[in-house]
Amino acid sequence: MHEVFEHTADLGLRVAAPSLDALFAEAGAGLFEILAGDIGQIRPRVERAFDVPGTDPVWLLLDWTTELLAAFTVDKMLFREFAVTVHERGLRGTARGEPFDPAVHTLAHEIKAVTQHELDVHETATGWEATLIVDI
Repeated sequence: MHEVFEHTADLGLRVAAPSLDALFAEAGAGLFEILAGDIGQIRPRVERAFDVPGTDPVWLLLDWTTELLAAFTVDKMLFREFAVTVHERGLRGTARGEPFDPAVHTLAHEIKAVTQHELDVHETATGWEATLIVDI
């Protein structure tokens, strides 16, 4: 589950999931919901792998979402499906989607960056929760 919320000139994303792997996958979906609005418009035709080093879940979330945003900024890739495995040295993630096509896709927001402001990842009694803010 994820929830997008307003935050001054930015947008925030709260994510909850039963595992750290699922939390990072859900954060990817939430990021692209902010970017594209309805991620149902994105077809999972292309798969891309990501290897992100790190051991602290907070900074790993920042680096993971920044890598995903860079794939859109540089390669114009939109993603809708995510599979993530967090391991002792970082994470291995796969994202499925397709290149942005203005004839097929609409964009809801331009995301300039994922910020460190209010960035948080913590374990709860029922799983994991995270908060991140994006600069739009």
